[in-house]
Amino acid sequence: MVCGSNLMWNARRMTLLAFIFLLSFLPAESAKSRYPPKASLNPVFGPQQVYGLVDGSVSIKCFYPPTTVNRHDRKYWCKESSRSCLTVISTSGYTARGYQGRVTIADFPEQGIMLVNVSQLALADQGTYQCGIGLNGKGLSNRVKLDVSEGPDVPEEAELFYVELQSSVSMACDFGGDYSSTRKFLCKMEKSGCRNIVDTYGQIDSDFQGRVLLSNDNTEGAFSIMITQVNWEDAGLYLCGVGSYGEYGETKELNVHVYEGTKAPQEKDTIFGVKGSSATIDCNYDPTKNYTLKYLCKWRTTGCARIIDNTGFLSISYEGRVAMFDNPKNGTFSIVLNQLRSSDEGFYWCMTNDHRERKTSKELKIIEGEPGLTGKEEVQAEVGSRVDLTCSYSCKYYSYEKYWCKWSSDGCTPLTASDQSQPGLDVSCDTANKTLILTLDPVTVEDQGWYWCGVRRNGHYGETMAVSLQVDGGKAANISPELLDLEASNTAAPGGAVPQGRANSDAGVQRAAASESSEQSSGSNTLALILGPIGAALVVLATAFAVFKYRQIRRSDLVSVGSYRTNISMSDFENPKEYGANDNVCMKQSQETQLGGDEFVTTTASIESTAETKKAKRGSKEDADLAYSASLLTPSTVTQSSMGESTAPAEIPPLWGGSV
Repeated sequence: MVCGSNLMWNARRMTLLAFIFLLSFLPAESAKSRYPPKASLNPVFGPQQVYGLVDGSVSIKCFYPPTTVNRHDRKYWCKESSRSCLTVISTSGYTARGYQGRVTIADFPEQGIMLVNVSQLALADQGTYQCGIGLNGKGLSNRVKLDVSEGPDVPEEAELFYVELQSSVSMACDFGGDYSSTRKFLCKMEKSGCRNIVDTYGQIDSDFQGRVLLSNDNTEGAFSIMITQVNWEDAGLYLCGVGSYGEYGETKELNVHVYEGTKAPQEKDTIFGVKGSSATIDCNYDPTKNYTLKYLCKWRTTGCARIIDNTGFLSISYEGRVAMFDNPKNGTFSIVLNQLRSSDEGFYWCMTNDHRERKTSKELKIIEGEPGLTGKEEVQAEVGSRVDLTCSYSCKYYSYEKYWCKWSSDGCTPLTASDQSQPGLDVSCDTANKTLILTLDPVTVEDQGWYWCGVRRNGHYGETMAVSLQVDGGKAANISPELLDLEASNTAAPGGAVPQGRANSDAGVQRAAASESSEQSSGSNTLALILGPIGAALVVLATAFAVFKYRQIRRSDLVSVGSYRTNISMSDFENPKEYGANDNVCMKQSQETQLGGDEFVTTTASIESTAETKKAKRGSKEDADLAYSASLLTPSTVTQSSMGESTAPAEIPPLWGGSV
């Protein structure tokens, strides 16, 4: 019987040992997931030690999760004794004897903060206290050691940061203008020293790659650090400083506490996009808050370059490639980036103007593969024609909603096959060939731009393909009216008719020529009045001069220089073409009028009409010159001119890109 009992006891012992042996082989990760780090066990957080002077005061700020229960629960400040923690003051209205009139407590439930202030400090106030929620000593509290001294110097306390898990935190440091050009850094205190997290030299710890940013502020010597997607391991004591830790410069303590809040768990941090295809970045925010700014930026060691925001801003390098889709109902805004290239790899931050809001960090990796949406990415069409933009989708998108949209800096409003609200646009889906077709009929100049074909399901935007539509003739609308008139004036009109714009221009030239000819005639008459009394000898000289002038004019061409007309002898130039003029006599089938630079407008004219026109104009000019010479020899001309009657010059046909 005794032997049977021993055998049974030994069997039980062997079973227990076997169970313990099996436990030793359980994965360590499993135990880690069941027991979170120490930082999450106590959600109430505050300073570990505060310092004060006799007759002075201290303020203690404690944080707690702003849940519905915690916001309405009792908050207290108590002093530890050998057996319990005696309440000094609470939000229930109680204040212990000896502390009345010098201790206050304030609760800020929306922010999850309680603030305790103790004044008229005495040496007897030294000791260990607790700030907590609910009943004293039930675990929801933070221990604080209070030191009171008579000395003048009080050590600087660490600045506290209470951060929700997977959220973000911003920390500011200022050391004055003397350190404006000195190295700035953030390091985390560990047993071996202070591990560098980030500095202005571009060195970043691998655990914080893509989720920490150090930025210089406007004030010299001031800078700020932002950490996104804070995890349990990020809790601890940090130092922000200038110079080099342990060698020179100054530092400031920053105490970061992480707690588990009520926000939904963060989605995957890494996004994969096929080269040439697209990727979607989903950003979460609180839909109950009214944000004035939401944006996406690309993280770099020196800053975060903004790509797009909800106010209409768009980086020029991303034109036609990125669009924002906001969904306030579920508190997300999605950024779609297409035409992916290798340079798009990196970290992207989803940001809002609320410093307490979660700042999402996503890593985009570009991989090789086949896009799920394919089609012709560059299409050319003529104004008034019909064009079909086609988008073929793979079998995996058969059950997805497909759409086309025209991209703009304000977004890309989808137009599906069931929505035909826009005239001239037609979206059809050929399920047999798995093709989505956008038809524009007729094509207009305004249709030029970027078009996106995409898929989505349950409000989530998936893959997209971008198509660039170029419309021929679209540039004509950008030509200025002045250029159009100039081009029209240089086009040969049937029957030698002059366009209205050209006739007006020539009329202005004629008026200018008539005015200047009147001045020249008046000057000649005045000269004749002065020479008249001299005698017959001068009349002979004038006659000789007139004959010479008449012969010179016969060898001259009339050239238009702007609005000024003058007689320039072509014999004065060795080669007229070297001076920008044309020898019209040598022109055969075309005439060139230089518009400026390398632009020419060419018009055609027959040889016979050109010769006849030249002959007619030459004859009218010779008659005018003979009349002018005769007037110089006739005394009555001088007499009439002296009485204020000037002889009008002969009308000369205008010059405008033709021959005389």
